[in-house]
This record gives sequence, C-alpha cells and structure tokens, in this order.
Amino acid sequence: MARKPSDDLLSPLTLVVGQEELLLDRAVAQTTSAARQADADTDVRDLQPGVLQPGMLSELTSPSLFSERKVIVIRAAQDLAADTVKEVKAYLDDPAPEVMLVLVHAGGAKGKGLLDTAKKAGAREVVCPKLTKPAEKLAFVRAEFRVTGRSATEDACTALLDAVGSDLRELASACSQLAADTEGTIDETVVARYYTGRAESSGFQVADLAVTGRAAEALGQLRWALAVGEKPTGIVFALASGVRAIGRVATADRSLRPGDLARELGMPPWKIDRVRQQVRGWSSDGVAVALRAIAEADAAVKGGSGDPAYALEQCVVTIARAARSQR
Repeated sequence: MARKPSDDLLSPLTLVVGQEELLLDRAVAQTTSAARQADADTDVRDLQPGVLQPGMLSELTSPSLFSERKVIVIRAAQDLAADTVKEVKAYLDDPAPEVMLVLVHAGGAKGKGLLDTAKKAGAREVVCPKLTKPAEKLAFVRAEFRVTGRSATEDACTALLDAVGSDLRELASACSQLAADTEGTIDETVVARYYTGRAESSGFQVADLAVTGRAAEALGQLRWALAVGEKPTGIVFALASGVRAIGRVATADRSLRPGDLARELGMPPWKIDRVRQQVRGWSSDGVAVALRAIAEADAAVKGGSGDPAYALEQCVVTIARAARSQR
C-alpha cells in the first residue's frame, strides 16, 4: 500500500524531479539546510552521478558512532545501475532512523521504476520542470525579485531577460545584484544602467529598433553588437523573429484579448502587447519585403557574401523602411 506523501522538509525521503539544474540544486540545498537547522552536526553526503555503487548505500546509512543526523543525496538517480536500484528500493522499504535520503531524478521513462517506488514510499516530492517558454522565464524573474523583497516593473523584468539571456543561474544572479545594489523600485532604466553593454549588443535589441522604423538607432546597435562579438546568424534570427511576430499579430483576430491571442499564437502576453505597438505602420507588402531582405541576409552571413556586416546593414535599413510603409 502506498504511503501518504510527506510535506515535511525533514522527511526521511525527498524526491527532487526535473531537469532545471538551478531549481534542482535549490531543492537539495533547502533540504540540507533544514536538516542542519534541526541538527548542526548533520553529516551531508552529496553523491554526484556515477558515484553510488552496489553496497555503498548500506554503508552510508548505517548508524554512526555519535548518532548524528545524515543526509544522503543521490544525483541522477535515473542512471543508477540495476543492482544499485535494487538496493535503493530495498532501503525504501526499511529506511534507517536519523537518515534523510534525497533522490534527484530527471523524470521521464528512464529509471521510472525507482521513481514510482519512491512515490509509493511517501516521498516528499519537489518538481523542478525545465523552463523553456519566455513567459515561464519572465515569471521566474518576477519571483526572484519577490524573494528579495524588492519591487520591479514589468518592463524591468522583460529588459533583464532580454539583456541577460535565458540561463536561470545568470538571471538569478542578476536579480540578486540589482536587489543588493539599488534602492526603490527597479525599473527599465536601472536594468539598462547595470546591463547596458549586454542589452545593447543583443540582436533582439537591433530587431526591436528596426521593426519600429528607427533605422539610425538600429544601425548603431548593429555595429556595436558586431563589435562585441554577437554572431551575425544570431542577429538574422532575431530580425526574422521580430518581423514574423509582426506578421502574425497583424493578421490575427483583433477582437481577441491579449491573453487569448497569446494562447492562439504561442507568445507570452507581454510580447503580444509589445508587438501590437510595433505593428503600427506595417503593411502586408512591407512584411513580405522585410522577409525577403532577411532571407538574403541569411544567405549572405552563411557564406554567400564576402561582407556579412554590410549585408546585415542593408537588411536593417530595408526592415526599418518597411516598418513605415503605411505612415
């Protein structure tokens, strides 16, 4: 019979499931911290993938001379050898007192038998899904600021995501830095002051300027982006993403609310709001012209031209002009 799942941080068994490394590490750290708060002498053994071999678990969970609490962390539990899995399952039927076992599992089909056994044993489960959608990462940034007790505007969160990128560790570090080094509400100006070099070198920053018809500014950002090492192919991708978003939003049902339109187009609501502002001045012919220019630039930066920078400049100018085709 399956045991009732636990919600106690000091549960004898914690199951951390997912593939988002930062969240996995935080879940493990939360458990070990709770154990050490309960007993400062807690012995923590964090076993990296491939370390646990048959026979080791019995040794690690055996009573110590001083009877202190133990935390045994088994990483990549889905990759354990069959003999070791059998040993872990046997242990779950009769866990040792004063021992907290933490199984870190990627989820999915591999190693599912151990996953199911741990759940039936009443494990406290912490789910750490991979954050892949922009809206999920934007929500992560908001949550990071809330944890620090700081207020940040929606534009600031979006600007930070654009400037720093999608790596959760870098985003968490950036939020922590801004919270520690600034006062008052964190807005877009604050983010730009701290991350201006990265934000200005972003291909998406070039695209945002181009699709709103600001050719001179877009060219300036493009040259800076190339100077600091931004890849031409990445800039072409950003330009293509920006123009395609214009086309999709421009042809969508205008009666739809931002949330409904976001679900329809697979975009986060904040991006829908931004693109709706950018779409003014665009025509269907303008979108077609811009997409042709992007296709030509794509071919040029992938070896079809001896001067990729010039090809990108021509593309940016064409997009900026197309953005003003209805003005």
